[in-house]
Amino acid sequence: MKYYSVAEVDITDKSWVPAYVQNVTRLVEQHGGRYLARTSNIEKIEGERKAPGIFLIIEWPSRIAAMAFYESEEYRPYRDSRMQGARNDFALIAGEDVSKLARIS
Repeated sequence: MKYYSVAEVDITDKSWVPAYVQNVTRLVEQHGGRYLARTSNIEKIEGERKAPGIFLIIEWPSRIAAMAFYESEEYRPYRDSRMQGARNDFALIAGEDVSKLARIS
């Protein structure tokens, strides 16, 4: 089953961003991840929460691949710099429909 990382990031200190983007993109791909969105072009349609500065979606071939990336020693310093230089909401979502009605590949 595919899994999806979904993140909302509000950058508070931009110093970490160039190294993070350059190096983490490669790490995600090495772990089988594929970026579906990494953008600040967000059109809020519903809800009262403020839209984040950056919205991110990564597709993973499995939960194991996603967690291998997230917990890897190579990613750790970049994860730490992101956590120190931004407010983050980060979730891992199973690619499934609990109602079993939608066809999810």
